[in-house]
Amino acid sequence: MTILNIETSTDVCSVAVTYDGMVLCHREDFSGHNHATLLSGFVKDCLDHIAAHEMKLDAVAVSIGPGSYTGLRIGLSEAKGLCYALNIPLIGIDTLKIMAVEVMFTHNIQGDELFVPMIDARRMEVYTAVYNMAFESLVAPTPLILSDEAYDSFLAENKMLFFGNGSDKARQVISSPNATFIQNVHPLAANMLPLAEQAFSRGDFLDLAYSVPLYLKEFQATKPKKLF
Repeated sequence: MTILNIETSTDVCSVAVTYDGMVLCHREDFSGHNHATLLSGFVKDCLDHIAAHEMKLDAVAVSIGPGSYTGLRIGLSEAKGLCYALNIPLIGIDTLKIMAVEVMFTHNIQGDELFVPMIDARRMEVYTAVYNMAFESLVAPTPLILSDEAYDSFLAENKMLFFGNGSDKARQVISSPNATFIQNVHPLAANMLPLAEQAFSRGDFLDLAYSVPLYLKEFQATKPKKLF
């Protein structure tokens, strides 16, 4: 299957074309919130690559949060427009899982760690989740107010990998020897590949009638917690 992947949830803008487990073309910008300016050009570059190789686009995958509401709306609008025009399905991908994919496949993992992606919110708040190696959600995506006790129940028995642009806040309050902090991990379109292909094979598609996925609406309305 050929999938166009769009990721705009943070200050990074990225687009990638994937095909049967391979990244064929990708565009990324790390310079700031330039999504409205850059996204359409990145998409055109990727679509030109598909056309030049006489391929057929089967679906568009887009990150659906958590993250910057404005960035997510820009990405979703672009993705929906393509799906309407080409009559192809739209796939929604959890942004926090995209970050976990990068760590899982690009770092030396022993196999028993728990993955804790974090996206910066405000003050000592982050958007976060906890996943195991099977990508099962031990803690579903949620807003969290960080404290030195926030992960005690997990850290007592598990090694945990903290990453994402919100993990610097966690480093300030978490001092357990079972906590490892990984820098420079961003949600990128190229890392959507396994999640998008899995969703496509399952027929797990978004309803194009909604301008914003219900998941994103509910998440943005959730009040941050103090403890798990």
